[in-house]
Amino acid sequence: MAEKHRAGVEIMSDSKSARAAGDEQLLSQSGVSALLRGALLRLLESRPEDPVGFLAEHFAHLSSEAEDGASERQSVSRALWHLSLAHHSHRSAFNNNVRVAYELLTQGVPRRLSAGGVRGRLYSEMLRCLCSEGGLSGSTAAPLLRRVQSHDYESVPFELFRQGVLTCAVFADYIRKSQCLYAAVASAPDRPAERTLCHAVLSTLRDALETADGIDVARYLEASAKISPAKVAQAMAEVQPRAQRHDGPTMDAQEFEDAAAALFIARVRTVT
Repeated sequence: MAEKHRAGVEIMSDSKSARAAGDEQLLSQSGVSALLRGALLRLLESRPEDPVGFLAEHFAHLSSEAEDGASERQSVSRALWHLSLAHHSHRSAFNNNVRVAYELLTQGVPRRLSAGGVRGRLYSEMLRCLCSEGGLSGSTAAPLLRRVQSHDYESVPFELFRQGVLTCAVFADYIRKSQCLYAAVASAPDRPAERTLCHAVLSTLRDALETADGIDVARYLEASAKISPAKVAQAMAEVQPRAQRHDGPTMDAQEFEDAAAALFIARVRTVT
């Protein structure tokens, strides 16, 4: 009898330990432990006269911030959807969609702030998402974003907003164009292209960009389109005698893309 009682106590003890471990894991994984720890640290730092009221206000503030963050993410998602409805080459429709996206991102902003434009934080986040959805890698988009994004505390007026959106959309197309140029230069998909040929094509691309009207960023894409396929063939023919040897220096696709991107980005005005 005593042994059965002892066995029952051990089973209950194991069950309680397992439940306690499960509870601890739940609190840790859900972030509740860190949330409570942070609240208690703030309480000890402030030492308010009404500790319960202080904690209630603290959690209410955290809840409000979470709701604001969710609302902003939803606004950015809706703005991106509208921007995807028309290609930038369809300028009238594209501009209308940019206006809708702009108005979506100013909803819920106090009137004294919305009059100045979209919050810089939302604008920059939307540009990052726009580049990502355009197929740009983070490393390729980063130098451009540093030029066109705003500080979190700034307000972005419509014309600056439109220009930033257009720049990112055109840049994504431009990079895809540069990838096609590299494919035209490479002798085989699994072999890097000859460096001399790549430099010849990049030089031709640079010349084309320099003839573009810098007022409209879309002109850069139009200029790059003019260099293929005849221009590429001409540039390759001019250097082909020097590139007959296939054991010379090569350039991989990423290096070519970075070089082509730098030509474009150098012509984009920095937001100040």
